[in-house]
Amino acid sequence: MAAPSNRETQRTELHKAIWKIADEVRGAVDGWDFKAYILCFLFYRFISEDLAEYIDEDERAEAPTPPMAIAL
Repeated sequence: MAAPSNRETQRTELHKAIWKIADEVRGAVDGWDFKAYILCFLFYRFISEDLAEYIDEDERAEAPTPPMAIAL
């Protein structure tokens, strides 16, 4: 069997570090409850950013062209 590559070793170390941080952050909260909270938070963030981008696109489409841009 081949030895794990440097990339695999780094990935394993990163995975362990992330789990350690998650365990410290969640404290006494059950892992499943914490996971549900984080997933909901990430979903909310995704929806918020998507909505903000959609609104920005509409505002840019409706905005009149500045006079300086026409002259160029």
